[in-house]
Formats: sequence, C-alpha cells, structure tokens
Amino acid sequence: MGHDDPPRHQVVADDLRRRLARGEWPVGAKLPSRARMAEEYGVNPNVMQKAQERLIIEGFLEGRAGSGTYVARPRERHRMTRSRPWKSPGGPFAGGTAEPDHIGAWRARTQIRTPAPDHIARRLGIEPGQPCVRTSYEFLADALTSQYCISWEPAAPAGAPTVPAQRRPDTSGAVAGRLRSKGIDIVTTVEVPRPARATREQADLLGIGLGDLILVIERTYYTGDDRAVETSDIVVPDVRWEVAYELAVAGPESARSWAAEGPARPGGGARRTPGDPDRGPRDTL
Repeated sequence: MGHDDPPRHQVVADDLRRRLARGEWPVGAKLPSRARMAEEYGVNPNVMQKAQERLIIEGFLEGRAGSGTYVARPRERHRMTRSRPWKSPGGPFAGGTAEPDHIGAWRARTQIRTPAPDHIARRLGIEPGQPCVRTSYEFLADALTSQYCISWEPAAPAGAPTVPAQRRPDTSGAVAGRLRSKGIDIVTTVEVPRPARATREQADLLGIGLGDLILVIERTYYTGDDRAVETSDIVVPDVRWEVAYELAVAGPESARSWAAEGPARPGGGARRTPGDPDRGPRDTL
C-alpha cells in the first residue's frame, strides 16, 4: 500500500457496502463467517472485524452475540426541515433534527483567532488570514451524527472576551441569538445548498462511505447594512436525511408593497455573499 492509500479495513468496508447495495445478501441474511470472508479478501480476521464493525455503526449490518453478523434492515431516510422563522430555540441548524421521534444532542469546539482561509474571507468580506473564531458543531440524532457545521466569524478586537461554544450556558448553539446578545442585529440569512461527494474525513465523521452523496449548505448571516458577520458550511449525509425548506407565503399587502418598491438592489432582493455573481430576482411564492 502507498503512503496515501486508505487503511485496508476501509477498502474492505467500501467493497462490502457496494455488495450489500447490489443485494448480494438480502435483509436478514447471515453473512459468511468472518474467517471465510477474511480469506476471500486476503486479509487477517482483525481487518475483517474492523470493516464489519464500521458497517454495523453505519447501520448496514447488525451483530448478534454468539450467532454471527446479519444484514440489517435499511434505516429510514428522514426529513430535515429548515424554516423561517425558526421553530426551534436551537435555530435553523439544530431545529431540523429536534423532532419527537429523534433523540437530539450536540457538541462543539471553538478555536479562537484562527486565520481565515481564502474562501471564507471572500464570504465574510475580509482579508485572507484575518483572525476569526472557528467553531465546529456536531449534531446527533439517535446517537448518529445527523449533520455537522464549521462556523467562522471575525474575531473580536484584541482583549475582548470570547466564550468558546463548549462553555456557553445555553445548549442551543444558535448563532443569531448569540450575535444579537452582543449587539449585532441579524436581519437576513442566505443559504446556498451544494451537492458533493464525501471526503474521507467527512465520511468518517458522518459514518457513511467514501464518495457517498452529501449536501453542503453554505450559510451566511447579514446585518441590515449587508455586512456578513458569520458564515458556515453545514454538511448533511444524503443517505439518512433529505433537506426541505419551508418558506412563508407573502400576504397581498406585502406583495403589493414589494412590487411598488421594486428590488432593493440591482438584480434582485437577495443579498449577495462577497465574491458571488449577481443573482436574478427573488422568488415570490
């Protein structure tokens, strides 16, 4: 194996996942013994054990003590609803999984004064390398990572206190509420969904396969003067969740008012992330 090649158990797990997707073993079927499968793949039993344990965590297989390993019933794909106004005290990010039939939890880690990479600097309208507060959030539903987020916001001036997410008294992790508590008035959120394939790091964190479909949502918060004050990449595993946007329908008076005033900016009313091309007129439902 080359220096950059993935571990052998990951290669075996990826191949087993493809065989399961093809229906080589039906739901409820018992897999061949670990020793037999290790011989088939030309690996030692410990490698096969790690590969099967990975697929058990992902929900493809289930182990039965004293009996063997079986093909598990596929997990249901759930809907993650992102609404405006947000219906959950945890904001748009946590609210999607805070449903009665899911046990939700979250964890976070903050790094203070992290240099902004180029693409984040463009979205925030700052210089590359400018210090930012970088916070990683991981949201879980039924003990599985349903989504994770990397949040960036310009760092406070030197000497101003920054409370890491893991030490904040509120458990919601809602960015808008926290920024408002600092006197920053958030009026607009722009979300740009982009489909992608999971990298190895994303696959390991989400418990999915390398190259599986994911949805990356680029979210940016703006103040009333179009200043970007926070931007995030929210990553959702497509195999377990579909994302639905719930949008309010404007009443007749609001629609007439908007039509009379016209777009607030050239090309339409939607705010633009720094560096993005002009967008067309906003939709009116």
